Amino acid sequence: MLGGLVVKTLNNSSSIQLSSVNQERHNDFRPGTRLWLAFMTISVLGLMVALDGSSISVALPVITPSLNGTAIEAFWTGTSFLLCCTVFQPSFGSLSNIFGRRPLILTALIFFLVGAIVAGISTNFLHMLVGRSIQGIGGGGVIALSEIIVTDLVPLRLRGQYFGIVGSMASVGAVTGPLLGGGFSDKVSWRWIFYINFPFIGIGIILVILFLNLHFTPTSLKSKLQRIDYVGTFLFVGSSTSFLIPVTWGGVIYAWDSVQTLVPLLIGAVGFIVFILYEKHFATDPMIPMSIFKTQTAVVNYVGTFVHGLALWCCLYYLPLYFEAVKGYSPVIAGVALFPNVLSVVPGGITAGILITYFGYYRWALWSGWIFCTLGMGLLCLIESNTSIAGWIFLMISSGLGLGILFPSIVFAIQASATPSEVAMAVAMCSFFRSFGQAIGIAIGGSIFQNRMYANLLGYPALAPYADEYSKDAAALVEIIRSMPSGGDKNNLRNAYTDSLRIVWAMCCALAGATMVLSVLTKEYDLNPEVVQINQGFIEEKNSGSQEEEGVV
Repeated sequence: MLGGLVVKTLNNSSSIQLSSVNQERHNDFRPGTRLWLAFMTISVLGLMVALDGSSISVALPVITPSLNGTAIEAFWTGTSFLLCCTVFQPSFGSLSNIFGRRPLILTALIFFLVGAIVAGISTNFLHMLVGRSIQGIGGGGVIALSEIIVTDLVPLRLRGQYFGIVGSMASVGAVTGPLLGGGFSDKVSWRWIFYINFPFIGIGIILVILFLNLHFTPTSLKSKLQRIDYVGTFLFVGSSTSFLIPVTWGGVIYAWDSVQTLVPLLIGAVGFIVFILYEKHFATDPMIPMSIFKTQTAVVNYVGTFVHGLALWCCLYYLPLYFEAVKGYSPVIAGVALFPNVLSVVPGGITAGILITYFGYYRWALWSGWIFCTLGMGLLCLIESNTSIAGWIFLMISSGLGLGILFPSIVFAIQASATPSEVAMAVAMCSFFRSFGQAIGIAIGGSIFQNRMYANLLGYPALAPYADEYSKDAAALVEIIRSMPSGGDKNNLRNAYTDSLRIVWAMCCALAGATMVLSVLTKEYDLNPEVVQINQGFIEEKNSGSQEEEGVV
């Protein structure tokens, strides 16, 4: 290690030859039409998944009576997508190493299409729940494979701007989704939330077939089936599901200290331990190689991507609730009000990616991202119920900028610390931990809000009798505040709501600050490694006009 820079080496006779090949590959890399079309395809598909995942929340008040559903059924409609999207991401990453990227992303798109059809034509909430779950499986595949494919097509040092764009598209989709969902449910039909996916999926399938022609070593179907880690997949999906379900319903459907919450949480935790032991000691071709966690840098930044997902989703979920409950904005206008935060994410991510590529170092971006994120979450604590438009715009920018910078910098650190053969699963696990953090963020934020809201309402004699009812759900309280007549009680409830969210921001600030300190342990690996093993790059196409190298094997 020279000057804090960790350099990977090879202990075999081909290292010198491969080193020179890699040097040429990095210097001569020129993204051609095929690469840009492929990248545009996966970016748009990622945007589609983010739009769909966030658009249904504002439409549930319309969907629920239309399908004669209950509040619990509406809750599961929103939760099932995120749950399935999270737990199946590593499975898609692992299977893509066996069957190839293109077959797996096509499979993910088919799942997403079938789920959209089932949800779009549903006549009851059972059909809706099935459709959303199937969509979630497909969405998880698209998210994981989009980032993996970037690692196949682009040399390590040059991936920054690509990952910045992919992350930014996801954030933009998460914010514009409610605008889309609110517009369709109010002006046309809520079913168009699902129908609008059809042209995206159709065009996406065609573009994947035409332009995502990736190299893959053919083997027999029998050998591929033998490589699947059936036991590991079952343990991982089962444990993740058992853990996340009670996390999502804790404090909403069942109390946190109830048997219905604690038992599946315990089963999920024990299941994770069994999964780790099996993968480490018994699996011949493990679904998730435990070696991806062997470096200090990887462990630190997997924790970082979890906290990143948690903080990101707390902003995207709870800030609109502030605008609706406290400012009285409609769901559509609340989505627009979130633009200062999200429009800071986009330039932050892209700029950080470009600068990491230019300088060849990523720790400065990682540390800068956590500093801005910690500062930004702290600034959100200053938001009051009467904060002016200019005030809350200013207070939201720093957190968005920090979250944007972290998108490419965390992924850079994880990829640089992984061996070439493990990069795909390392990236898939990065996506998983980010999504896992999103689910946990909503749950922890909801629990903090409930406890603080209950205590706040006890301080107002007129509202104290309703403390238990009003503190159950931050989203449900929005409609209660809307329906109240103007006056002191409504103002007090708004103040209590703002103060309760302040504790959520403080929690995010504390976690971001702790992760900022932890990130100091990240090592600076070489972004120009001696070996760049592209497992499934483009199949080489030569023509007389030019010879462009774009992830070619």
